[in-house]
Amino acid sequence: MSKPKSNNMTTISVALTLCLVCSVLVSAVAVGLKPAQVENARLDRNKNILVAAGMYDPASDTADDVAERFQDFDVEIVDLRAGNYLTDDDLSAAGIADRNAYDASQATKNAALSEDLGDNDPASIGRVPKYAKVYVKNDDAGNPEMVVLPIQGYGLWGTIYGFLTLESDMNTIKGISFYEHKETPGLGARIEEPEWRAKWQGIHSYDENGEVATGVTKAGNPKENWVDGISGATLTGRGVSNMIQFWLGEQGYKPYLDSLRQENGQTIDNAEAQAKQNINQNETYPVIELAAATPVAHGKEA
Repeated sequence: MSKPKSNNMTTISVALTLCLVCSVLVSAVAVGLKPAQVENARLDRNKNILVAAGMYDPASDTADDVAERFQDFDVEIVDLRAGNYLTDDDLSAAGIADRNAYDASQATKNAALSEDLGDNDPASIGRVPKYAKVYVKNDDAGNPEMVVLPIQGYGLWGTIYGFLTLESDMNTIKGISFYEHKETPGLGARIEEPEWRAKWQGIHSYDENGEVATGVTKAGNPKENWVDGISGATLTGRGVSNMIQFWLGEQGYKPYLDSLRQENGQTIDNAEAQAKQNINQNETYPVIELAAATPVAHGKEA
């Protein structure tokens, strides 16, 4: 009995067909899972915002709780230079179709929506967006009770992304969270630990002259109103310090925070008492450690 002759074209055709079928299946699965991935990333982002705001309880809160509690926040787009909110007309003029979908990190890739920092770039982010998205929780009278600010800056191995929450005085730090980074496990990655993040609570962002007055010290060298660094993670601490000082400074949110304070008739000096009163009135939740979030199209939708 003779053996069938090998047909190279048949083998190639079968291989190509299998590859095509597998590609279609993989693409279909990816497309089908995309909405769930986006929703999970959005939920994780909102959860980290609530963590930074002290409004998340890991022992009892569900995804529905996160969604409901996040509705207490208004999403606003801020002109970082002018310090004011963009109206719908302003958003349209700037080419921003949807304030909720606006991605400040992606905006840094657009020359019309960002500015090159050049040599004046302590946080090593390259470009700063002209407009930032912030999350504001107002009290019953419509005054800002707290504001959550997206922050980012380069650590040891890559960019660190997080949220910083300020009390109604726009000076006292209520909380901080980090949702993505590439820092070394057991060293720089400890910035995620609840114990270290809790050290930021009650820290004042500015001194009586309105200058940024906080940051991260080298481990073992305590400094009043600064947070003690993590042993063995000096460069990560320096990155976090630079990030905090950048975003609280004139290149970041300071014009906006000054504007909010002025609108509410407050100054750096007289606002502390009001902030303490708000802390006593508001319900707080345990601070927890969260795993790094799944990024939203690398822009983190922050």
